[in-house]
Amino acid sequence: MAAELQNAASDKEPRITLFVVLTCMVAGSGGLLFGYDLGISGGVTSMDSFLSKFFPEILANMKKDRNVSNYCKFNSQLLMAFTSSLYISGFFASLLASPVTRRFGRRSSMLFGAVLFLAGAGLSGAGFNLLTVILGRILFGASIGFTNQVRLIELKTRSIPLYISEMAPPKYRGAMNGFFEICISIGLLLANVINYGTQKIKAGWGWRLSLALAAIPASFLLIGALFLPETPSCIIHRNGDSQKASRVLQKIRGTADVHDELNSLISAAADASRAASEHPLRRLVRRNYRPHIVMAFLLPAFRQFTGINFITFYAPVMFRTIGFKESASLMSAGMTRLTATICTLATMAVVDKLGRRKFFLLGGTQMIIALAMVGGIMASKLGDQGAMGYGYAYLVLALLCIYVVGFSWSWGLLPWLVASEIFPLEIRSTGQSIFVASDFFFGAWIAQSMLSILCYMKFGVFFLFGGFVVLMSLFVFWFLPETKELPLEEMGRVWEDHWFWKRFVELDEEKGNNKNVQIA
Repeated sequence: MAAELQNAASDKEPRITLFVVLTCMVAGSGGLLFGYDLGISGGVTSMDSFLSKFFPEILANMKKDRNVSNYCKFNSQLLMAFTSSLYISGFFASLLASPVTRRFGRRSSMLFGAVLFLAGAGLSGAGFNLLTVILGRILFGASIGFTNQVRLIELKTRSIPLYISEMAPPKYRGAMNGFFEICISIGLLLANVINYGTQKIKAGWGWRLSLALAAIPASFLLIGALFLPETPSCIIHRNGDSQKASRVLQKIRGTADVHDELNSLISAAADASRAASEHPLRRLVRRNYRPHIVMAFLLPAFRQFTGINFITFYAPVMFRTIGFKESASLMSAGMTRLTATICTLATMAVVDKLGRRKFFLLGGTQMIIALAMVGGIMASKLGDQGAMGYGYAYLVLALLCIYVVGFSWSWGLLPWLVASEIFPLEIRSTGQSIFVASDFFFGAWIAQSMLSILCYMKFGVFFLFGGFVVLMSLFVFWFLPETKELPLEEMGRVWEDHWFWKRFVELDEEKGNNKNVQIA
């Protein structure tokens, strides 16, 4: 009898089905778009063939034709504009993506983003002049603003992270959503490998091939998204078709007993519909949503101020600065990305068991130590002229790998995951858009300013980033609640139980209760 009851319970338990795995793989492949473009731009801008065509003055600096400081050889506003244009266009696209996602669904945003990325790949690969290359980057950014919007932005509302969060069982949501970050890491790794190969093309068109190959992950997402179903949450919220939502739930959960989860989704959609008469931005500034808006703004900002995009964008550039040749600098950048990919995979396996906060704090501590040591070595061993000794250069490479490992299992994966979890349905799309827009805004600022800051602060830039990581780790310790294994529909409990944020939620509940008494 006990065995029968146990078997019955296990039949009702949501599990990871082959269908949901394939669905999340196709959706998560959108991360390849983001990762590939981040990685490809940094490698391309360190190639002599690319620099000679678009930035000859930088190539002259690298060839030591001018007496320029090691820290200032790549200090070019046009080069930084090439990098930051992706984030600037992504910022505006993420703001537009929220109403598009609400009206047409998560899947439609993914399809539109894939089409934009294909167009950007063609324009960048053609690259007749600097303007066409930058226009290609702008299309890349717009694509990422949509695909990473429906959910977390959510890049972006990242349509993709949001899509994955709504499809995955609560127990495995962290691991499934982590697949998006894995795809970003794989995209970055592939970009570094491709750059390493294409820079060896003697005819000088290797950079064109690197940029044009972005069409491959875009095609995969475009074709795959044509066969993706909408999420049950989106079906109910847009169409009110509970029967269709139930069929999708049964298919992705691998069980016929989805009554409780379906009722939770219907209830959440009803609450969102009652609030629909109010403008989403006006609703978002309510006091009880104060915790959500703070996290939507600060988590992506903190993520950028870890310095990771400075390392990602300019790793090949930085390795050339400290003495590596063109080929060795690209290989070194690839090594750091391979390390990050492996560690992100490891984090996915345990994040739903150990929780989000522990990884934030562990990774933050690791990053602080690594950044401080890199800054110290560069302060003592790299002057304005001449190269660093190879022994110290490889030590810097090892420390940056340690830094990237810390980032991978903390600020790499977790901000997107937390953002995909914390927003209630009635503000989810708007909240995700704010998250993505904030990420793009600060990403654009980092991309457009960091080479100038490196030139001005020199080795001090690593101490600057280390100080930021100290502050954000303290913020996590005091203000970020744990969200592991909670259903999205019950996420409000984490704010009600938090020592600081509960005062905002409790105040709103008291107002709501008083209003209900008056109506009664």
